[in-house]
Amino acid sequence: MTAQGVAKGVCLSATEGGVAREVSEAVATAGAGLEGDRYCAFGASAETQLTLIQIEAVNEFNEAFGTDLPATAFRRNVITEGVDLNALEGRIFTVGQVQLRGVELCEPCAYLQNLLDIPGLVKQLTHKGGLRCEILRGGVIRPGDEIGATD
Repeated sequence: MTAQGVAKGVCLSATEGGVAREVSEAVATAGAGLEGDRYCAFGASAETQLTLIQIEAVNEFNEAFGTDLPATAFRRNVITEGVDLNALEGRIFTVGQVQLRGVELCEPCAYLQNLLDIPGLVKQLTHKGGLRCEILRGGVIRPGDEIGATD
């Protein structure tokens, strides 16, 4: 495995529409999600188990809109740096000890645009909104964990 990037932050939101908060670590359970997250449930569909977003996309967004939104505002579970998430779609990779499969791009939606009250959010984040992942092998994810492709 070659390191391709790093996890800069880990976030959970206990309820739909609730505040996403950064945590020092999160337990990823294969086939379920991140413990304490709103979508965590055994038998959860692959695309809801874990989401990632690049800090580079967040910074580009803030620059384009003249805002200073924290990465948590984008409601993804893992904030990454130095890795092209789009290139991991359909691939198996790891974040620390956790093995994931990139299921599909996590395209932005009108819900997030309305929640943040920023017209144009969807257009700006199209193909930059992150990656939806299936958890193949569980473990603990922490900020600082390396991200690397295994295939």
